[in-house]
Amino acid sequence: MASRFMDLMLTPDVKAAQARYYGRSQSRPTTTGPDPLGPDEAAFIAELDSFYLASVNPEGWPYVQHRGGAKGFLKVLGPHELGFADLKGNRQLLTTGHVSRDARVCLFLMSYPLQARLKILGRAEVLSAQEHPELAKTLIPAGLERATERLFRIRVEAFDWNCPQHITRRFTEAEIQQAIRPLQARITELEAQLAQRM
Repeated sequence: MASRFMDLMLTPDVKAAQARYYGRSQSRPTTTGPDPLGPDEAAFIAELDSFYLASVNPEGWPYVQHRGGAKGFLKVLGPHELGFADLKGNRQLLTTGHVSRDARVCLFLMSYPLQARLKILGRAEVLSAQEHPELAKTLIPAGLERATERLFRIRVEAFDWNCPQHITRRFTEAEIQQAIRPLQARITELEAQLAQRM
C-alpha cells in the first residue's frame, strides 16, 4: 500500500482545512522512503496515450502541460523511475526550464474508459538523447527519432489512486470503432439477406 503520497501532501494547512470542513483531520502516515510502482501501476501506465505534467516556476506559479503520444509512450523504467521522449513542440520549454531549478513534478494520469486516475509525485531531469543513447533507444518511439529533442527521466517519490467518483466515461474514436465493429458486421449481414429476398 502506497502511503508516501499522503505523507508528503497532508500538510498542516490541509489538516486544518479538513478539520474546518469535516470536523476532524486525517492522521499523517510516516514513511521511510519512496513508494515503488507495482504491476498494477505499470499495466495502467502502459495503456495510456496521454497524461498531464505539472511543474512550478521560481515564483511558485504552477504550470500544467498535456503530453500525448502512442499508447505506452510514458515508460516505467523501474519501480522508482519513469521516462518519456520530449518531442518538438511550441518551443516555449516552460516545463524544461522549471525543472532545471526545481525538479519536483506531479503527473496526473487519467483513463476515462476505466474511470481511473493515478497521481504521481516525482523529481524530473531533462537529458540529451545523444548523451544517453541507451535510454534514448528505450524511450524514443520508432520513427520519431528526428522529432525527439530531449528525454525526461522522473524519479518517483509517491503515488496515489483516486476514487472513480465523478469521472465521466469517455472513449477514443478507435475504441468506439472497435466496439461497433460487430454491429456493423451484423448490419452488413442483414442487408445482404434482405437483398437476396427482394
